[in-house]
Amino acid sequence: MSTPGSRSPSLLDLTPDEAREVLRAFVEAEGTPPYRVEQIHRRLWRQPVASWEAALELPTALRARLTALHPLPRLTLRSEQVSTDGTRKFLFALADGQTIETVAIPDGERMTFCISSQAGCALRCAFCATGTMGFVRNLTPFEIAGQVRELALLPSPILPTNIVFMGMGEPLLNWPSVSTALSILNAPDGLGIGARHITISTVGILPGIQALQARPEQFRLALSIHAPDEALRRELMPVNLKYPLAEVIAAAAAFDRRVTFEYVMLGGVNDAMSHADALAELARACRAFVNLIPLHPGGALGFTPSTPEAIARFARRLRAAGVETAVRKSRGKDIAAACGQLRVENLRRRAKGPTDHDREVEIAG
Repeated sequence: MSTPGSRSPSLLDLTPDEAREVLRAFVEAEGTPPYRVEQIHRRLWRQPVASWEAALELPTALRARLTALHPLPRLTLRSEQVSTDGTRKFLFALADGQTIETVAIPDGERMTFCISSQAGCALRCAFCATGTMGFVRNLTPFEIAGQVRELALLPSPILPTNIVFMGMGEPLLNWPSVSTALSILNAPDGLGIGARHITISTVGILPGIQALQARPEQFRLALSIHAPDEALRRELMPVNLKYPLAEVIAAAAAFDRRVTFEYVMLGGVNDAMSHADALAELARACRAFVNLIPLHPGGALGFTPSTPEAIARFARRLRAAGVETAVRKSRGKDIAAACGQLRVENLRRRAKGPTDHDREVEIAG
């Protein structure tokens, strides 16, 4: 399997176009008919297989050569939790033993996957469980898009209609891998998910926002604001020292697509009417949609979630100021669905040794 800093990337670390070029060279070198290129290529993402042995339309000898020269890497499903509301959270182990999280969130005909882009996170936002574990490393393109691939390979496959980069890590601090993963997710000969159904969430990494804007596809941008003034945002989000709120808002105003403001509601911290008024001013400056997020109790880290009444008042104030606003449904409250929470709990269990509950949720492999 391809790992960071090791041998050349696997086919699953390449864009679909790049992988096709590698396969053309492979097929030519093997003396195999050219039509085999597309037969092999569609088994990467469009009709994925767990191993080349499962691609029965290919000759046995060709499958053996693919296994030897272009093995298919896998993520190992370590555990799964299922909420009463249908939300499913998966903990995947990478080749080096690091773990990442993926969440599948059903909502009517929509199925949204919340995927990770880093193992851990360096940003240390005060209210985020992922920040407590620190930064370990960036994920490869396969380790990002492969989260979607693995859920398609389950005995009962789960297929997404929407993708949000709102799992572990800051995607725009891993732009090379994220950019390749976006191509895989979006390409018709990759996973074929429409660009407007893919959202990249960022704390406001300005070079990354510019790089995203330079791409021709209509990927969506969500900005983690969480405080409407510089002082409070610095307190909650240390990254504000490097990328001040004013510069993030200017980048949002210059972005050629409508952006979303993500705003986690912290009781007694950022949920006063004065905060709503200041947030409304920022949102109007860049025509942003505001998504109010009830704080997940499992990831609170000492913070108190705003009450439903306080959130409703806040939303009404924003709407009265002319700002389109939604309150995100709180999903997976009965499982470790806060970002990073399942990984943190898994690390604690490994340190203490397995319990009966661990044995119930552990998945072989």
